[in-house]
Amino acid sequence: MAVLEELQQAASAVATSVAPAVVRIGAGGGRGAGVVVGGGLVLTNAHNLRGGETTVTFSDGQAITGQVRGVDVDGDLAVVAVDTGNRTALEWAPAEPAVGTPVFAVGSRGEQGARVTFGLVSAVGQAFRGPRGRRITGTLEHTAALTRGSSGSPVVDADGRLVGLNTNRLAEGFYLAIPADDDLRSRVDALSRGEAPERKRLGIALTHGGAAKALRRSVGLPERDGLLVRYVDADGPAGRAGVRSGDLIVEAQGQAIATVDDLFAVLDAVGAEQSVALGIVRGAEELSLSVTFGPAREEGSA
Repeated sequence: MAVLEELQQAASAVATSVAPAVVRIGAGGGRGAGVVVGGGLVLTNAHNLRGGETTVTFSDGQAITGQVRGVDVDGDLAVVAVDTGNRTALEWAPAEPAVGTPVFAVGSRGEQGARVTFGLVSAVGQAFRGPRGRRITGTLEHTAALTRGSSGSPVVDADGRLVGLNTNRLAEGFYLAIPADDDLRSRVDALSRGEAPERKRLGIALTHGGAAKALRRSVGLPERDGLLVRYVDADGPAGRAGVRSGDLIVEAQGQAIATVDDLFAVLDAVGAEQSVALGIVRGAEELSLSVTFGPAREEGSA
């Protein structure tokens, strides 16, 4: 009974201390959640936002329009500037949790108060796909139950200190959170200054290699490892270089491309003004196209 009483007391204390820093993001019931990380600053997931401003609703029901300060779509993070009043930002946990660490997930129900659930860190060093298909690595998995629309809410330790930002629901009911480590601190600081990471983008949408092989088989062409281009932004870097829908990307900078992660690794290694040589299979023809980068665009998955 003593253990249960301690758990009840910890959950009650977390609800009291953490709830004022947890918000809803978006009009009405909100698309997701967020957490106050500094005076006038709320951290949330990029996929919770639509446009340059959003409604931020605090636990006391006050709704204020906030301005998006910085967005990292590939990392699924965003910082919103909003009047947080006298609400205190959460303290960050001093160290990353290990497997088995007790944690609490805290959501906001607006004027109805906080929703607090208990769980354990079930795995660390996990990964998932961000909104544009890039892998987000190093995340922690926990078992605290969360309702839909909880992405962007905090997971905290027994002292109410920020352990991670809930971001991705797993099919089994577990949740993955971006850990509140030094890397996240630096990323939040940069986004707060309006600095978003710059990543090379081709301006295309891709289909995985299995679909490409099946398509080539269906028209009597030999199977090839690669990524099938299903959409090309005509004004994007790849479109300007002559890449077409239906092309198969088999190489980039001389490296074989079998997965989207292979392609992202090459793009991330490209310098500020460099171009990328793509090996393309178009039907039975093999081509080499040089892609020169201009301003980043939002379309496509690479």
